[in-house]
Amino acid sequence: MSLQENLGDLVRHAEDFAARRGFTYTVLSAGTSEVIGCVYIYPPRDPNSAHDAHVSSWVRADRADLDPVLYVVVSAWLERDWPYKSVSYASRA
Repeated sequence: MSLQENLGDLVRHAEDFAARRGFTYTVLSAGTSEVIGCVYIYPPRDPNSAHDAHVSSWVRADRADLDPVLYVVVSAWLERDWPYKSVSYASRA
């Protein structure tokens, strides 16, 4: 992705967040401001989906060991603090 494309992507996510259409969160390394991943919470693309939200996340390749940890933490956070009855979280690779 070019810098211009990346900026456009960031602007789109910020607009979605402000309009409450979707939520994108940066994942930072504990105790630092180092970006190690991202979490996306959006409505399902399929209007007939049985889910209230679709969630995906990623971590940098050099922090791949944290991917299952992020999955568990985000899943628990969604269940505990979000109003969704059913969430589809993208499969782990």
